[in-house]
Amino acid sequence: MSNTLENIRNFAIIAHIDHGKSTIADRIIHKCGGLTDREMKAQVLDSMDIERERGITIKAQTVKLNYKAKDGKNYVLNIIDTPGHVDFSYEVSRSLYACEGSILIVDSTQGVEAQTLANVYQALDINHEIIPVLNKIDLPASDIEKTKKQIEDVIGIDTSIAVPCSGKTGDGIDEILEKIVSSLPGPKGVKDDKLKCLLVDSWYDTYLGVVILVRVIDGKISKNMKIKMMSTNQDYIVEKVGVFTPKPKDINELNAGEIGFITTGIKVLSDTKVGDTICDANNILKEALPGFKPSKPVVFCGLFPVDSSEYQKLKDGLAKLQLNDASFSFEPESSSALGLGFRCGFLGLLHLEIITERLEREFDINLLTTTPGVVYKIHMNNGKVQDLQNPSSLPDPTHIKFIEEPWIKATIITPDQYLGSIIKMCQSKRGIQTNLSYSGNRAVINYELPLNEVVFDFNDRLKSMTSGYASFDYELIGHREGELVKMGILVNGEPVDALAMMIHKDFAQSTGKEVCEKLKDLIPRHNFMIPIQAAIGGKIIARETIKGFKKDVLTKIHGGGATDRKRKLLEKQKRGKARSKQFGKVEIPQEAFIGVLKINKDL
Repeated sequence: MSNTLENIRNFAIIAHIDHGKSTIADRIIHKCGGLTDREMKAQVLDSMDIERERGITIKAQTVKLNYKAKDGKNYVLNIIDTPGHVDFSYEVSRSLYACEGSILIVDSTQGVEAQTLANVYQALDINHEIIPVLNKIDLPASDIEKTKKQIEDVIGIDTSIAVPCSGKTGDGIDEILEKIVSSLPGPKGVKDDKLKCLLVDSWYDTYLGVVILVRVIDGKISKNMKIKMMSTNQDYIVEKVGVFTPKPKDINELNAGEIGFITTGIKVLSDTKVGDTICDANNILKEALPGFKPSKPVVFCGLFPVDSSEYQKLKDGLAKLQLNDASFSFEPESSSALGLGFRCGFLGLLHLEIITERLEREFDINLLTTTPGVVYKIHMNNGKVQDLQNPSSLPDPTHIKFIEEPWIKATIITPDQYLGSIIKMCQSKRGIQTNLSYSGNRAVINYELPLNEVVFDFNDRLKSMTSGYASFDYELIGHREGELVKMGILVNGEPVDALAMMIHKDFAQSTGKEVCEKLKDLIPRHNFMIPIQAAIGGKIIARETIKGFKKDVLTKIHGGGATDRKRKLLEKQKRGKARSKQFGKVEIPQEAFIGVLKINKDL
């Protein structure tokens, strides 16, 4: 094994959202001279405006640095800064595969959070060496000993090598760098072997086409080399090889153990499958690397332009966003109430929020978002199984044997004074408690929950009832049979497809009543009476009535025989109303849809 491999350190930075990953990455870049003082800015690895504003990382970013250690040797450090939010856990998993070790950052004022657990367990599963780092020691609320004990109790890793530091002041950054060099292993790989390379990530660049982030395991990848993508069996010529320092820098070749990028003239992002194995087209590998699971959309919702003339604009905007984010999908959808739009699939609610915000901001589109829903599995009587994303396209219930819904395993970490209200909320969401443990005055609760119950507002409610102290993380555990029904909303006897929803039959009546009451307030009065009904199949479970305007047709009648004339006029009016009810069209304003969509958030 060559000497260079021993001097390379590939590591990921993992932590809960907001614990200071990007800040410490900034400090390490600055310390190693990756950027000058003038070029430095906060969150240097976060390229999107939205990442900077919210202080979150969405895309995993990489950087190559040179570091001269105290032992006098020069080391190459390859950092991957990973996202902290649950929706982007697939980004974390593929970043970890490309490294040999991880730095675990824990906020010393808040201690271990749910996401910390999820990411560190992923790292332990693939046998990573882990260096615990206790950040924010400059704050008065910092408690180093307590945080160390929490890490040992909850995660179960040794904290004797833990490094206290402050991303803000820069204290402890030198110690972290020395720990990386001394505690993390170098990559294993053979420089002279045939090329074996892992495709870690890809994104679209306007000038270069698709840029591919790779980790070379064996052999080397160089300019003008002919390579093969093993999953698609396509050959390409390498046009460009480079590394990020954090600025892109062109080089001639990447050797075993190194992380960098290549371009091959690919124009479509879908041609590069994340987790794919790249090999030499003239010297093909017998078997591919295990790779990692592709990300699957979990939450679906309809996106409609408020102004129907913006449909094309929305379509172009979605196509452009998909160039850089292959994890979200969209297909055209039409609704009789909302017009033309798209059915989009997302990794979670934050992902949905970010995509809609980017559409509104970058493409200037006013959007209407329908109720987020999940993918149900419909088992038919004839033995077929089909996926259902949109409740309005549910087959005839007589043909359905049973319906399965996705379930998740949730980990909630909370100060114990909020435990009662959290358990109560989880029970109301049909949750099954699987575990409860304590670390000091903090409780770690595990629940199994239906994803449909979590998708609306679970995180928001959790944060508000615990004053922001609780943290939540989840992973999918598969589909289970549930007593689910489709609840349709009828306005004047006409079904409104945009308001149809899948719901557990125990909650159907209360939700149906709430939706009807809301619509009664939001739909304006017409000349005729309008019934609003919630129905399951042919059975009406809730009803409200909007009274029609009534014109006084009797004012001018005076004198004898008036009773008979009054009766005639009232009957004539009644016939007129019946006719207008039959042919009249109920206009449902946009506000009514938005109002109903907000109900779920208030329940």
